[in-house]
Amino acid sequence: MAGPRFVVFTDLDGTLLDHATYSFEPARPALEALAEAGIPLVFCTSKTRDETEHWRKALGNTHPFIVENGGAVFVPQGYFPFEVKFDRTDGGYGVLELGKPYAELRLALSAIRARTGIGLRGFGDMAIEEIAERCGFTLKDAALAAKREYDEPFVLTEPESLALIVREAEAAGLHVVSGGRFHHLVGASDKGRAVSALRALLAEDQGAVRAIGIGDSVNDEPMLRAVDIPILVRKPGGGFAADIHLPGLVLAPYAGPEGWREAILELLRSEA
Repeated sequence: MAGPRFVVFTDLDGTLLDHATYSFEPARPALEALAEAGIPLVFCTSKTRDETEHWRKALGNTHPFIVENGGAVFVPQGYFPFEVKFDRTDGGYGVLELGKPYAELRLALSAIRARTGIGLRGFGDMAIEEIAERCGFTLKDAALAAKREYDEPFVLTEPESLALIVREAEAAGLHVVSGGRFHHLVGASDKGRAVSALRALLAEDQGAVRAIGIGDSVNDEPMLRAVDIPILVRKPGGGFAADIHLPGLVLAPYAGPEGWREAILELLRSEA
């Protein structure tokens, strides 16, 4: 790929990973093409650090990653040839922390539930078995998903009450973002802020960096706004996430990893 250096930021669930099976196999030709071109692939997900490390290992990925809807950026130690002022170091990573601590989010969710009387069930209220059933996970994978640090996924017993929950969260200085399976209570962080923070480091290291972003849900919109080439893959039913309207938005022809593959390969061809 000619021109300035590229980086790809990708959502996982419903985008690189199939919504139902969590397979990335249909995307393999595009993954191999990115690796051959030397283009970094950065996971930008609502998943936890432990979950994301699992998928990094499965895909042989060695690049930084963004977790819990932009709650933190994990950078492998030594990835950049200059000193970075991280908020902490942990297990071989430098960590940029952008989100609220999970304990504060749990307290806030309980307070919102008490004030409104609306049935809210966060991951912290669920047994591992319930998380596994709701996500289609094994118990082992559900245990990884439960290890939250910056984001509390929750479900509503009264879906029509979401607008009230959003207002209550905002009054507390928090935000609600919606993904493919859950709503998420978060602080001021989002995927876009995390992408921008990492792009700044990449630019310091490599100079001009053109960023590609690819997602499928409303919680991906901040990421898509923070890149140069935003790509939206279809939902399993064939449509696209509502209310995402961005200049230059590329619409992938298929859902999940099939759409991911086609969009990335077409982009590589067009930029060759």
